[in-house]
Amino acid sequence: MNRPKPPLSTAFKDLPDFENISADQIEPITDALLERSQAAVERLTTGMQYTFDGMVVAHEELRHDLARTWSPISHLNMVCNSEAWQQAYLEALARITAFSSELGQNAEIYKAFAEIHTALPEHADTAERQVLEHALRDFRLAGIALDDAGQERFRELMQTLSAKQAQFANHVQRCADEWQWHTESGSAVAGLPQPVLRQARQAAEIAGKPGWLFGLTQPVYQAVIMHASDRDTRARFYRAWMTRASDQGDHSDAYDNTGLISDILAARSELAQLLDFDTYADYSLAAKMAGSVDEVVGFLTDLCGRSKATAERELKELRMLAGHDLEAWDLAYYTEQLKERAFAISDEAVRPYFPVSRVIEGLFGLAGRLFGISLRQVSAVSVWHDDVQFIEVSDADGSLIGGFFTDLFARAGKRSGAWIDECVVRKALAGSTSLPVGYLVCNFNPAEADTPSLLTHNDVVTLFHEFGHMLHHLLTRVDYPSIAGINGVPWDAVELPSQFMENFAWQYDVLRDCTAHHETGESLPQALFDKLYASRNVGAGLQMLRQLEFALFDFRLHARIDSANPGVIDEVLQETRDMATLIRPPAWNRFANGFAHIFAGGYAAGYYSYKWAEVLAADAFSAFADANDIFDPTVAKRFREHILEIGGSRNIHHAFVEFRGREPSINALLVNSGIIAA
Repeated sequence: MNRPKPPLSTAFKDLPDFENISADQIEPITDALLERSQAAVERLTTGMQYTFDGMVVAHEELRHDLARTWSPISHLNMVCNSEAWQQAYLEALARITAFSSELGQNAEIYKAFAEIHTALPEHADTAERQVLEHALRDFRLAGIALDDAGQERFRELMQTLSAKQAQFANHVQRCADEWQWHTESGSAVAGLPQPVLRQARQAAEIAGKPGWLFGLTQPVYQAVIMHASDRDTRARFYRAWMTRASDQGDHSDAYDNTGLISDILAARSELAQLLDFDTYADYSLAAKMAGSVDEVVGFLTDLCGRSKATAERELKELRMLAGHDLEAWDLAYYTEQLKERAFAISDEAVRPYFPVSRVIEGLFGLAGRLFGISLRQVSAVSVWHDDVQFIEVSDADGSLIGGFFTDLFARAGKRSGAWIDECVVRKALAGSTSLPVGYLVCNFNPAEADTPSLLTHNDVVTLFHEFGHMLHHLLTRVDYPSIAGINGVPWDAVELPSQFMENFAWQYDVLRDCTAHHETGESLPQALFDKLYASRNVGAGLQMLRQLEFALFDFRLHARIDSANPGVIDEVLQETRDMATLIRPPAWNRFANGFAHIFAGGYAAGYYSYKWAEVLAADAFSAFADANDIFDPTVAKRFREHILEIGGSRNIHHAFVEFRGREPSINALLVNSGIIAA
C-alpha cells in the first residue's frame, strides 16, 4: 500500500503548471516574457545607475526571469515533443535568441558594468567580482566590440545556430520514434532480457501482430547490442542507430542531418572568426579551464597512447572468445560474454536486485549520509507525465534547499539519453529569494504490469552521475543566478560532481542499501558484488578509446578553419579513427549525424570535458581512500564546501587544489580504468 506523499512546501507554489502548457500557449507566453524583458532593459538604460545594486543586480533579475520562464517550454520540447510543439517552439526560440543576442550586445549596459568593475575596491566580495568578470567576458564573446554590421551578422549567426541545432535534435528523435522492427523468429531475439521481450510482445499485440515489435529507444538498443545472440539482429539495430538522420537511414530524406552539420560548422567557424578567434575551438576555450587547443589535443592524445595497449589486449581476448573477426556490433556483446565467462556475472544477473524505487531510496540515503541533506517525494505538483515525481530537498537543520523533478523512463516523443537541466536557479537578491529547482531525466525501461522497473548496474551508474549534477545545482550557496549552481562553472569542470558520484555506485556499502531483489527483498549479496566489481574493467580500454574517439573528432573538427567542408569532416573522422579506433566501422556508419552532444547540445568543442573532469573526479574520490572511509564526513564536507557550493564564484582549479591539498593527478583515473596498476 502506498503511503500518502507529504504536501508541497509553500516555497514551490509558483512552479510551472506543466499539465496546462500546450503548443498554442508558447506564443503568448513568449510575447509576455519578451514584453516584460524589454521593459526591464529600458528601465536599466534610462537614468542609468552605475552602482552594483542599481545595475548588476537588476540585470541578474532580468536574466533570471528570462531563464525560468523559458525553461518549461525548452524542457517540454525535449520530453514531450510533437510536430505542433516543434513548430511553435522553433518560432519562439528564434525570438528568444534574438533578444538574448541584443542583450549581450547592449553597449550601455556593458559600459556600466565595465565602470562598476573598475571601481570595485580590492576587498570587494569575491562573488560580486566574479559576477562582473563573467558578465564582461560574456559581453565580449557576444560581439560587444564589433561594429554595427558585425553585431548584426553575429545575431544572424546565433539565430541560424539555435534553429539548426534544434532541427538536428528533432531529426534524430523523429528517426528513432518512427523506426520499428517486427519479427516472429524466436532465434532472432534469443538472449534478450525478458523485460525487453515482454514489452516487444505487448507492442506487437497492440499492433495486431504475432511475435515481437521493437522500437529504437535507447534501452532497447543497448539491450540488443549487449545481449542478442543473433549477430544479424545486432547488426540490424546497430545500423538503425548509427544511420539515424543520415543518407543511409531507413527514414525520410527530410530527416537527413548531413546538410545541417555543414551549416552548423560553417556558422560556428564564421562566428569565431568574427570575434578574432582562429577557430571555434579557440572561441570555446575562452570560457573553459583548458588554456589552449594544443593543451586539449595533447591531453587526449596522451590518454589515447596510454590506453591503446590495454584496448588491444582486450580486443585480442574478445576475438579469441568469439572465434572470428569482430565487427563494431560485436564488441558490446562479446564484452558481456567475457564478463560471464571470466567472472560469472552479467548485467542481467544483477538487474533483479535493482528496482528503481529502491535504488533511489538508497541514493537519497547516501546523499544524506555524505552531505547531511534529506529528500522526500511530495504531492500536489503539476507534471508533464504520470511517471514524473517531485522531490523536496532540505538541509541538516531542516531548512528547505530546493527541489527537482524526476522523469526516468523511456517513451516516444522523449529525447534519448540522460541529463539534468535547470527549472529555476538559486537567487537571493534585493529581498527576493528563489530556491533552485531542476529536472533529472533518464531513459530506463519502464515498469510492467507485474514487474517494477529494474535497472542494470550501468543504469545505476547513470542515475548516480545525473544526481551528482543535480547536487551541484541544488547545494549552491551563491546568491547571484549567473554564477549559482552549474552557472559560471567552466564547461570542462561541470562533469566533476557527476563523475565523482559515479564512484559510489561501485562501493558495496552503498549498493547494499540500493538493492532489494524484486521477488525476495534480498540485498545484493557480497559474493555477487565481488564478481561485479572484479568485472569493472572488462573492456575499459576499448571504452576509453571510444570516448576519446568522440572527443578527438569533436575537438579536432572544431579546431579546423575549414571544418564545414564535407571532405574535411570525413578527413578528420578518418584521422581520428587512425588514432583511437581498433575496429573500423562500416562505410555506411554515420555516427556524426546523430551526435547531438556536439551538434545540438552544449558540448561543441567540449566533449573532451568528460575525460578532463573524470581526471578531477577520480582524484577527488581518492580522498576517501586516503581517509580509509568512503563516508568520511570531513572529506564529504570539504567536497561540498569547495566544489558543490561555490558555483562559478571562484576559480575551480584553485578550489580543487584547496579540497585535495595538491594539484590534480591523472593516476587515479588510470587505476580506476585498469590501465595502470594500483
